[in-house]
Amino acid sequence: MTALLGGLVALVLGLLGIIFWWVPFLNILQGSVPLMLLLGGALAAYLGFEELKDKRAADSFQDTGADLKEEVQSLKEEIKGLKKEQEPAKEAAQEDESK
Repeated sequence: MTALLGGLVALVLGLLGIIFWWVPFLNILQGSVPLMLLLGGALAAYLGFEELKDKRAADSFQDTGADLKEEVQSLKEEIKGLKKEQEPAKEAAQEDESK
């Protein structure tokens, strides 16, 4: 309730301030609009530049991702081959233990 009351008081005082000090308000507005445009444009240019850098990094990451997938696949096949080589040795060891 106090926030609502405080907001209404601030609204009325702001409206009265703009009415009574219209000319100084316009002077401040004239000075602040170009500054806001300058800072907003600089921020937009910086964010656009960062986006381009991120896009380049993502493209190079995708290229290495394909290489990594191929390497993982070859390693999986190598592990399967090693497991197949070990199976006969395990079976022979089990037969020797049972005798």
